[in-house]
Amino acid sequence: MRGEPSCPKCGGRVRAPGLFADTWQCDVHGAVYPLQPVIPPSVEALGVVVHRARVPVWMPWPLPVGWLFTGVAYAGDDRSGGRATVVACSGPGPLGGVGEMLLVAEELGVGLGARYAGIDGPDPGPYLHVDGPPNAKVLAAGRPTPLWQVKSAPEDRAVFAGEARGLWLWAVVWPEQSALLMYDELILTDLRDAGGEVDLVPCGALSPRLLSRP
Repeated sequence: MRGEPSCPKCGGRVRAPGLFADTWQCDVHGAVYPLQPVIPPSVEALGVVVHRARVPVWMPWPLPVGWLFTGVAYAGDDRSGGRATVVACSGPGPLGGVGEMLLVAEELGVGLGARYAGIDGPDPGPYLHVDGPPNAKVLAAGRPTPLWQVKSAPEDRAVFAGEARGLWLWAVVWPEQSALLMYDELILTDLRDAGGEVDLVPCGALSPRLLSRP
């Protein structure tokens, strides 16, 4: 199910570098790192993104009980490498039903996290009130990492953002009640550091959240 690269900010079509521009171009957002076609979940697909990523590939590890890896994508090309990554997971929600989570790592200005968060981007900074205590804490690559809730996100989801390894870290969860997952000090592993453990990741069906536009 190969598709075409798209704009990480709006999902629109992009033009490849050519005679008049040496970067990928979106008619709305100008120069962008293209979002490569979403890869159905498999250990091999995860390995492709991990190999190309220049930013973390975050995954809750160990996964919450009953949860599965449900897709991965990255923004960038062969020349730039992956400048943003998104990993999808889903499983039993803390209050029943199905919970879903997207974890995005990205460089400043890429805009992929804001797209999935459902807010105007490209970065979460204007939406974070960091003068107060964080709303959640995760352990990212062994380091305590505070996250603040993005209050202006759509009501069907909960969005948290902060910094990890000097880059933006977004956590977007559906439904909004699944935000309870974020209060248990989730352990996130950068799969670039995981080695052979990647082969143990249980895979589920592709998350439709990865295919959504703003």
